[in-house]
Amino acid sequence: MKRKIRLLCLISVIVLVSEAQNVVQWRYDRTGNYPEKGLLKSWPVNGPQLLWHYDGLGEGHSSVAISASEKLYLTGMTDGKGFIYVFDTNGKLLNKKEYGPEWDKNYNGTRGTVTTDNGKLYLISGLGDIVCFNENDLSIIWKKNMFTDFDGSNITWGICESPLIVGDKLIASPGGKENNVVALNKNTGALIWNCTGDGDLSAYCSPIYLSDQQVPQVITMMAKHITGIDVATGKKLWSYENINRHAVHPNVPVYANNMLFCTSGYGKGSVMLRLINGGRSVEKVYEVTQLDSRIGAVIKTGDYAYGSGDSNRFWFSINWQTGEIKYKDNTLGIGNIISADGMLYCYSEKGDMALVRINPDKFDLVAKFPVTLGTDQHWAHPVIYKGTLYIRHGNTLVAYNIKN
Repeated sequence: MKRKIRLLCLISVIVLVSEAQNVVQWRYDRTGNYPEKGLLKSWPVNGPQLLWHYDGLGEGHSSVAISASEKLYLTGMTDGKGFIYVFDTNGKLLNKKEYGPEWDKNYNGTRGTVTTDNGKLYLISGLGDIVCFNENDLSIIWKKNMFTDFDGSNITWGICESPLIVGDKLIASPGGKENNVVALNKNTGALIWNCTGDGDLSAYCSPIYLSDQQVPQVITMMAKHITGIDVATGKKLWSYENINRHAVHPNVPVYANNMLFCTSGYGKGSVMLRLINGGRSVEKVYEVTQLDSRIGAVIKTGDYAYGSGDSNRFWFSINWQTGEIKYKDNTLGIGNIISADGMLYCYSEKGDMALVRINPDKFDLVAKFPVTLGTDQHWAHPVIYKGTLYIRHGNTLVAYNIKN
């Protein structure tokens, strides 16, 4: 009997781990590091095999999310209305649902990526609508608005945030004076706590969760500060002034072993903070002003961080501990970055998808190909799932086979 119980427990753990690996949210788990193995180490001249593409998403820059049921979710705007799309992994459109008006003031379209959790889907529109859907039929379970419900104000290029789920809480950043950052009940939308923070506006950043501190906390970048908040109570633990000329901080902070790397464009650059006193405060470790990523993000792999600048239009490798620049290279136009299986995947704003060997000493370009399908800016971050590379380019989603 004891042997059977142990076996059942082991099976349960395996199932839970398998489901966790199947879920893809913003930048996989917000780090940009995908756990895929067995991927191609080089590509043909014209790029990897094109599996399928879907045209007709409308305008937008959001990325693919994938649930434990292996369904793909994406958003797009048509005629001023936002839609959520559901696909299977073969590119078949399974469902589509309108959820309300979307951002059409500048660089039109959807922004934040869908978050999936336990049979529900969550998104935040460019106009501040927080929407919870039933995954099975896309019926709307609840809906709140950052501005009318939580005294926030919209920002120059529209809210761009992917909801963070921590336990029963959904974390979002309205940017209000009272409701600066909020935790809502993920099942009902009811307010659990609000944090006044520093009273900053939202700054296009998706928050992260740190569970390894004495005080588990949510961290985000608001318009003028990087902020840490007690996830249980909503109490502000610390803040660090972080200002650039347009109050734009879209990149998710990168965290490892008490070290928190935050990067922004528009001349700001990057700062490394160290969490101290059990996460109740921070201290500055170093700055790297040249690495000033605007929307491309940074990934950490091994002892180094990689990413591209903005005003400094190079790709960088830096020593994680010291901030020393190991290389700067402009072989490829700047863009966004993810990693998997020992390789960097760099998607240039000029439309080139590049495969780069992870090497802290040089930008080791292996292959690249142009993404010609789709429209508008090449801003959506790529996604890797079970040997398939998904690239969203405006109104088109493209799937490539990158399995070895």
